Amino acid sequence: RSFYDQKILQKTFARWKEWWTVCRERKLSLRAENHYRHFLCSLVLQAWRAYVCQQQGERNKYCVAESHARKQKLLRTWQCWLVYVDVQRTKRGMQSVAVAFKERSYLRVSWAVWRRQHYQKCTGHQMNILALQHWAQSLQFRAWLQWRELYLYSQDEKQKETRAVTHHQHWELRRCLGAWLGYLNLHRVKKHQNGLAQELHRSRTLRRCFSDWRQLLECKRRIRAHQRDLEKQAARIALWRVFAHWKHYVVLRVEESQQRELAEEHYRHHLLVLQKFWNRWK
Repeated sequence: RSFYDQKILQKTFARWKEWWTVCRERKLSLRAENHYRHFLCSLVLQAWRAYVCQQQGERNKYCVAESHARKQKLLRTWQCWLVYVDVQRTKRGMQSVAVAFKERSYLRVSWAVWRRQHYQKCTGHQMNILALQHWAQSLQFRAWLQWRELYLYSQDEKQKETRAVTHHQHWELRRCLGAWLGYLNLHRVKKHQNGLAQELHRSRTLRRCFSDWRQLLECKRRIRAHQRDLEKQAARIALWRVFAHWKHYVVLRVEESQQRELAEEHYRHHLLVLQKFWNRWK
């Protein structure tokens, strides 16, 4: 009965330890899921911050470009107006001189020829000024178009680079998560196999002990009257066998616990290596 009670206590302790291990794995998986969600949220927040900063930078650059264009237009208008004022002043001075010359001179024919030639020269000079202004405006417009094309091309390249970096980060994260899930499934399968092997070993040990006990009981019934000393010795031998089986079982459990600790240590080292690689990559 004491042996039976010990076996029931061992089974109960094994079931409780297995239930405690399952609960611990669930807690670890929940922590891993929470860490993964928090990591995804941080990545989304960083990407959103980068996008907002990029949009703000683009807006600032566009405002600076518009203000520069307005200033250039105002400067060209002011320069044209100054040239026009100087030309008008020159024309007025020349007209006043011509009127005075006309009043002082009686050569109307010479005055008409000179006036015609002066008008032609002024007209040619104004046309040359207008042509130069048109050529300068066309050059500035072409330069503006080229700068705009280069700016749009650089923005497209930056967007492509950010998308490529985000895609690479998601791919690396999925690969690490897949490797971790594969290791977790393999660990569960190994644990289930170890449990089945332990249960089979315990059942075999119990059958052997029960058969030995039955044989001893039969021997005791046959020679109880003649060999009480032999019964005591047989009982001691049976107890020694049970103790040897128990000692062998304890040794196996210690070896399994050591192997499990080594496996967990190896897994922690592997996770530390992955974390260092991830930090260096970031």
